[in-house]
Amino acid sequence: MSLDTTDFTQALARVPGPVTVVTTVSPSGQSWGFTASSFSSLSLSPPLVLVCLDKAASTHQAFLEADRFLINVLSEEQSDVALRFAKSGTDRFAAGDMAPCELGLPGLPRASARLACSMHDIADGGDHSILIGRAEAAHTGGGMPLVYCDRTFARPAPADPALAAR
Repeated sequence: MSLDTTDFTQALARVPGPVTVVTTVSPSGQSWGFTASSFSSLSLSPPLVLVCLDKAASTHQAFLEADRFLINVLSEEQSDVALRFAKSGTDRFAAGDMAPCELGLPGLPRASARLACSMHDIADGGDHSILIGRAEAAHTGGGMPLVYCDRTFARPAPADPALAAR
């Protein structure tokens, strides 16, 4: 019995995920970036994270050749940035909201968090490549993170202090 693709994607749409914009710079100095919600911590020792990139993406080759990348965890007011970096055929950096951040990589100064990574490994993940990065630097901002669930952007609700006390 084979799982229907529609059933699979509908079930996974119910799983909330962080919204990130991942950036790098090619040896020629060109900036590259994409939006990803498939991002997760992988290991504490060494400090590893993973992010998944569609093999059909226009940025795929640039990231395969990258020796480092920056994961920008978007804050709740940055859904426009997520949409811009998800769209093909446009200059994703034209808005001017990126600035040199950790490791000199293009980043969002107002991101909820940033992780600068050296490329640790690239694994095959079916129609995606799994970029495994070793965190070299981290920054935590002040805003609540942007979340994607049920094919829409959302904001996590703050924890109820009464529940946290239990």
